[in-house]
Amino acid sequence: MPYPDVRWVDSHCHLDAAEFGADVDAVVARARAAGVVQCVLPSVDVAGFDAVRALAHRHGFGYALGIHPLYVPQAADDDLDRLREAVHRHRDDPHLLAVGEIGLDHFVPPPPDDPARERETRFYLAQLRIARDAGLPVILHVRRSADALLAGLRRVEVRGGIAHAFNGSRVQALAFVGRGFALGFGGAMTFERALRIRELAATLPETALVVETDAPDIPPQWLYRTAAQRAAGHVARNEPAELPRIAAELARLRGCSIEHVAAVTTANAARVLPRLSALPGLPVAAEAVA
Repeated sequence: MPYPDVRWVDSHCHLDAAEFGADVDAVVARARAAGVVQCVLPSVDVAGFDAVRALAHRHGFGYALGIHPLYVPQAADDDLDRLREAVHRHRDDPHLLAVGEIGLDHFVPPPPDDPARERETRFYLAQLRIARDAGLPVILHVRRSADALLAGLRRVEVRGGIAHAFNGSRVQALAFVGRGFALGFGGAMTFERALRIRELAATLPETALVVETDAPDIPPQWLYRTAAQRAAGHVARNEPAELPRIAAELARLRGCSIEHVAAVTTANAARVLPRLSALPGLPVAAEAVA
């Protein structure tokens, strides 16, 4: 779905994922042809730091360094030291935008006293401290964990950032916004049954919104495949080139133009990730729109 002269920021995508191993340059070319001028590439584990950074530099994108909560079980205890060292070593790299993807995942919560939950929380708080000490925002993984994440942010204050793939309550959403965060909306918003996400997308203050794909994950409705279809070989890979069509659904929900959504979400991304403004492709006035 082309929108001439409209430029987008995909505020969260994993172009280093194995799904893009064979054709990442073609994926980036399709994204640029669709008007996606910037992508933010969060890492998920220490082993991927160099690959994410190299990919961001090759294509002029931004990146973040962090340990994803779902990768904490296999992380070594000294990985936090390695993250701190990497953030310090690259502190002057204009492409390093944030610490992330970090957070908590309570989708299948262990018992409250389970050592795995304690370790996940320990890693989250430690990474908040690394971000705070470096003066960087954070990119948060939020899955049934909004209250616990907010509790951590009250203990360790950081420079805001993005609450990725947000699916909490309105009260939780506004609590994140009050702490300097924007909320990421992507493919999940395109499903008619995603009532809470769609209501938030339609009614939150526009300064709270950024758009994302989480590619290759969270495919929009038109790419979704059932488990049986995937088993039969049907591909459901999401790509940054899908962002304009995803954002068109946000425009429809809010009753505004696609151009307005592009301008606002780009400005919001530049505000919460301040280094983004210096990277290639963003409109000069991006920060002024919000």
